[in-house]
Amino acid sequence: MKIFTAAQIREADAFTILHEPVSSTNLMERAAGKCVAWVEEHYTPVHPFYIFCGKGNNGGDGLVMARRLLQSGYTVTTCLLQYGHHASEDYTHNLELLQQLYPGSIREISQVADLPELAAPGVIIDAIFGTGLNKPIEGWLAGIIHQLNDQRHRHTIIAIDISSGLMADASSINAPIIQAHHTLSFEFYKLAFLLPENAPYTGQVHILPIGLHPDYITQTPVRYHLSDREMMRTIYQPRDPFAHKGTYGHALLIAGSHGKMGAAVLSARACLRAGVGLLSCHVPQCGYNIMQISEPCAMCITDEQPDFSAHFHEQADTRYKTIGIGPGLGTALPTARSLEKLLETYKRPMVIDADALNILSVYPYLLYKIPAGSILTPHPKEFERLFGPADNDVARLELLSKQAVRLQLYILMKGRYTAIACPDGAVYFNSTGNPGMATGGSGDVLTGILTGLLAQDYSPKAAILLGTWLHGHAGDLAAAQLSQEALTASDIINFLGESFKF
Repeated sequence: MKIFTAAQIREADAFTILHEPVSSTNLMERAAGKCVAWVEEHYTPVHPFYIFCGKGNNGGDGLVMARRLLQSGYTVTTCLLQYGHHASEDYTHNLELLQQLYPGSIREISQVADLPELAAPGVIIDAIFGTGLNKPIEGWLAGIIHQLNDQRHRHTIIAIDISSGLMADASSINAPIIQAHHTLSFEFYKLAFLLPENAPYTGQVHILPIGLHPDYITQTPVRYHLSDREMMRTIYQPRDPFAHKGTYGHALLIAGSHGKMGAAVLSARACLRAGVGLLSCHVPQCGYNIMQISEPCAMCITDEQPDFSAHFHEQADTRYKTIGIGPGLGTALPTARSLEKLLETYKRPMVIDADALNILSVYPYLLYKIPAGSILTPHPKEFERLFGPADNDVARLELLSKQAVRLQLYILMKGRYTAIACPDGAVYFNSTGNPGMATGGSGDVLTGILTGLLAQDYSPKAAILLGTWLHGHAGDLAAAQLSQEALTASDIINFLGESFKF
């Protein structure tokens, strides 16, 4: 799914109006009608509704909703925020209709003191500001936002298209913003919905199709994308019935150290479950029995060192289609030296995670020795150690993309909507996964999956998109059966086979 900017969304509306063709008022009726249908599915007329409308098209949506809900027998108070002198044409048109049909439902708000008493439990509809907002809300309007947020424990707040005060494409930190329980947005996710800092404002996001013209959607290039099932189906490579184990590659996994062999085992199991043909694991001597007993499907190579690995660079030859390195590896100086030699010797794309990333953060010059097209998988703290801090999520996303382009690497930053930055500047957000996956070993499993897919001749881009999606999907399947609280990294592996059946 493409993620359009606020400006592109306005262009999509205009394109649809011109080429469908459809009038702007009818397109507003269509969008608001979808919102009303969602409301009627989730709330009965027993709930009082309070719809707060600004003077733009977002307010016009609110006016249409007010009229239609009143027609369906709902109790609705429509609060018109009286700021400025200009109102959009569609807002004015729908206000005239509402005044003709239900004049008693309208209340004008010119200051905070004008807010009506809100009978609880009720539903507050936020249709004050939409994607056209380009600066923080100030003055008495900011007071209105704060007053409505104070009501969220007594009322359900539903934002139309986007929470008022939230910037669609820019950071909104420290601005007054509606804290919605639900956001009813149209056709596409907005960048703002995918950033951790905005979680308090979006609630559950529901994307409602409103029939924007498909030609605009297909023909307009975007920088941001949301990965989904349909995209994965275009990436997935069905197996050849005449294939053998050599068809699906030989991967080398360099992982584990004293006390951290669990990370190596989890990564190895995930790599095998992801379909690799052959897997060799380079571990320190202390890990030999652990790996051989825990994962008999993997071959095991032991380092000369008893508790950590320092000679894995000697394994960097062409028999391996790819290498995954980092889970539980440790950061001993001999390990760092071996990593440097590995990066100087091995020239194919590889997967770099965990302690290997920590070594890179200590010796940043090694970043320039990583083979082009390789995959880095930091969590936010590892990313900060590698590339420095950022003031907000939008700035962090820009830094992520900049580094992927500069280094010609794929960099994955883990999170609720894991962000994947590509060497060409594109950024993909992963749509699968749940909070139950915030558990030790989950990242090690991801490293194994990505390594396994790379070994099977998936391109680095295909491997990182498909692998991240499968990882999250397996976590979703596991949580559905076991609960988020009880989910462990091993459960993600156990449900990986089911995840492939998408």
